[in-house]
Amino acid sequence: MHTLNKLLATILLTTAAGCAFNPATNRPDLVLMSEEKEIKIGREMHEKLVASTPIYNDPILTAYVRHVGEKIAKASDRPDLTYHFTIIDSQDINAFALPGGYVYINRGLLTYLQSEAEMAAVLAHEVGHITARHAVRQKTAATGAGVASVLSVLVTGSGVVGDVANLWSTAAVKGYGREMELEADRFGAQYMYNAGYDPQSMINVIALLKDQETFARRRARVEGKKQQTYHGVFSSHPRNDVRLREVVAAAGELPEDKKVTKVEYYREKTEGIVYGQNAQESDKNRFNHKSLGFSLLFPDGWEVENQRTAIVGKAPDNSATLTIRVAKRDGNQPADMALRGVYDVRSLEEDEALSQYRLEGHTGKLPVSGEDVPNRVAVLFYGSRQYILEGRVTEQPSDTDAETEYDNLFLTSIRSFRPLRKTDMVQPDIKRVKYVQANEKTTFSSLARHMEIGEYAEEQLRLLNGYYPRGEPKPGEWIKIVQ
Repeated sequence: MHTLNKLLATILLTTAAGCAFNPATNRPDLVLMSEEKEIKIGREMHEKLVASTPIYNDPILTAYVRHVGEKIAKASDRPDLTYHFTIIDSQDINAFALPGGYVYINRGLLTYLQSEAEMAAVLAHEVGHITARHAVRQKTAATGAGVASVLSVLVTGSGVVGDVANLWSTAAVKGYGREMELEADRFGAQYMYNAGYDPQSMINVIALLKDQETFARRRARVEGKKQQTYHGVFSSHPRNDVRLREVVAAAGELPEDKKVTKVEYYREKTEGIVYGQNAQESDKNRFNHKSLGFSLLFPDGWEVENQRTAIVGKAPDNSATLTIRVAKRDGNQPADMALRGVYDVRSLEEDEALSQYRLEGHTGKLPVSGEDVPNRVAVLFYGSRQYILEGRVTEQPSDTDAETEYDNLFLTSIRSFRPLRKTDMVQPDIKRVKYVQANEKTTFSSLARHMEIGEYAEEQLRLLNGYYPRGEPKPGEWIKIVQ
């Protein structure tokens, strides 16, 4: 027992001696993880995220965000770290960071900001999380201070913020708690000051986000719904947060002629940004066949090829395919018999009848397996034709969970098969933010009457322009509208 205690003590002393010194917190980090490991985990999470999340494709705006982010990063306590700044194509108002230098800001948040300095405030807060190693420190704290817990981390090499598959429920996205969020504010405010941005812009961002919360609360009350709890950036702060004002003031006050705000430049770079729900997000991988008159939703990211005898969808890594073939329907033969007839089998496994969009069909798995045998098959009747769908895994999964996941993908696509609608062939109506100058007669109420942005058009215009819940633009003032 004595020998074991001595061994544990030696391990702990060695670990403490090897702790990384955190330049942001100005103290050693007892996190049991090297910077190299932190970067590796962040990179793996980033790769998973961009593979499953729509990224906003605007080279000019992306370059702008990257430029401002790198300016902040160079003024931070970890300037030698390689940072990556990404715009997520989502209307949600949020920003977050992953370990090792990965920062994300949603398109939705960019539409409500009013200046480059405000964007810098958001990015600086997220850089603050990275420089303070909050993801790593929180995981270490969660393991406890006991010897057994420390050994567990050393032996298992536990991940930083949990499984990548559960990224959206992690602290990285939902927030790290009051103290760490305030610490990120303190570092962020200092980085803003170092880079020449007015740290007070951080207070402005808090105000516009709190206006969003107030509106959401009022809307939920009017509609009789339960308000969704906001977990986004700066969510831990009340509107008049004394502690936040203290850390912002502590960063220092720049001379008026040295403060970088860039309202006009921000306006120029965000002109035309997509507003609200991107019309291409929900059905961005829906395939419409005009001559055959059907529509089907392929899994996200799959490439679809209209071949001479079939339509084939392929997974990005070529691990699976979904094929659609068409044949003449055999009289009044039931769908289950038609499906068994196609593959010349007496029975199917995990089979079920399909009834969707006024179409009848059947699906199941073939009782035999092999390289040339599909994993999931289906037939759907549409007019005088029968559509045969085959889901095939080209690289057999090593575990049953992966096999189930593939089958769920196939079933989701099969159940999305429907007749083509007129609206399917219409170019989606994407609304964008435009800037105009107000005149003596401009009011948000009058503008709202000419914009198709939902039932709360006036409130949304006020939120976009920082005039919620009251006030009107001044003549000559540049304001945002939606077209």
